[in-house]
Amino acid sequence: MRFIFTFLCIISLMREVSPQGLLSDNDKIIIDSLFNGALRQRTAYEWLKDICVNIGPRLSGSDASNKSLDWAVNKLNGMSNVKVYRQELMVPYWERGKVEKAYLISNGNQTELKVAALGGSIGTGSSLLASQVIELKSFEELEQRKAEVKNKIVFFNNEFPKTVLNTFEAYGQLARYRVFGAREAAKFGAVAVIVRSITSSEDNVPHVGVMIYNDTIPKIPAVAIGVLDAGVLHNSIVKDKEALVSIQLSCQILPDRPSANIIAEIKGTEKPEEVIVVSGHFDSWDKGQGAHDDGAGCVQSMEVIKLFSDMNYKPLHTIRCVLFMNEENGSRGSAKYTELSTEKHLAAIESDRGGFLPNGFSFDGDSLLFEKLREFIPQLNKWGVWYFQKGGSGADIGRIKDCKMKLGYVPDSQRYFEVHHSDNDVIGAVNPRELELGSAVNAMMVYILDKYF
Repeated sequence: MRFIFTFLCIISLMREVSPQGLLSDNDKIIIDSLFNGALRQRTAYEWLKDICVNIGPRLSGSDASNKSLDWAVNKLNGMSNVKVYRQELMVPYWERGKVEKAYLISNGNQTELKVAALGGSIGTGSSLLASQVIELKSFEELEQRKAEVKNKIVFFNNEFPKTVLNTFEAYGQLARYRVFGAREAAKFGAVAVIVRSITSSEDNVPHVGVMIYNDTIPKIPAVAIGVLDAGVLHNSIVKDKEALVSIQLSCQILPDRPSANIIAEIKGTEKPEEVIVVSGHFDSWDKGQGAHDDGAGCVQSMEVIKLFSDMNYKPLHTIRCVLFMNEENGSRGSAKYTELSTEKHLAAIESDRGGFLPNGFSFDGDSLLFEKLREFIPQLNKWGVWYFQKGGSGADIGRIKDCKMKLGYVPDSQRYFEVHHSDNDVIGAVNPRELELGSAVNAMMVYILDKYF
């Protein structure tokens, strides 16, 4: 009888500390408290609203981005048992300017087109740049029709793939034309590039993002055009081969400016030299308010630290929130973090897919750890986590060396590219409850990693 009692006690203890995907009753109480704290206090949402309304978009090097860094330090410094510091770095600085004009001139009529300069584009100077337009679908077609390109504006006109269920996969099919379109078209003498906005919306709001030049190839202006006006332009040049488009941009590339990553951490009690990172990038494009991309990921990461601080949680590993700078147009923040990091990283989580309803995580790392972590997923259904697959992590944490597990936070992405890099990315597009659920899901994953790995 005593043997049976002892055996049952051993089994109970094994379940309490089991690494085999068995959450204890105490684990469930702690996880419930993380969700309750996030949903009741709505700290992340209030922070995000403050950033969006009172600071606005945070392009690297801008005054607003530097103001946001001071804001974050102030909020994080108010937490108990949390160390806060900056990693200083230099970032590229590009300024949009006040002039962004484009007109379609056809059959004696002039129609204004809704465009926005792509990030990093050169301007046109004080005068309009005007030329005929050649519409293309791919770089392969560009190569085939290269003799027709000289002195023309190349128009890459590709619809967002409607039947591709994974919107990030759909985006990936088209992003090359935004990023490299000007470089490739300039090889054959094009004078400018127009790229149809990469968006699942059917509106007329330009969606911007970074474009990249090659110093050995002439630099030409590049703009995104709203979806509706992309249709107008297409129809016009089909009917009128002599149609012209004129463009004027006052954007310019300026010298690098000082900036920083912001870091906040709770020191580990048993393995302080091993770090679990939760992160987002604090810079955004200068359109909209940078709400989903990536203010959401940053306030979620900050709230993870706050939730643990509020409950006076003593982690085994060091839990670190990193707000990276310059993800959008240079990734110098992640490069600086990697350069200065000397610790081992048990895991790193990146939240950079918007503040929508949580699904789960993507994973990059050791296959044995992946299988071990996957055993927990059936128990996490209660808290809305069902997705856990290999398939990458994030642009910033992807650089971290000596990291056993890299996880990308995966919310529902069906609406993300309605707002991405555009004036649509504002606080009004963020659902408070979905945002807070994301904070709690990230905190839950940090807790499991800290206790069982």
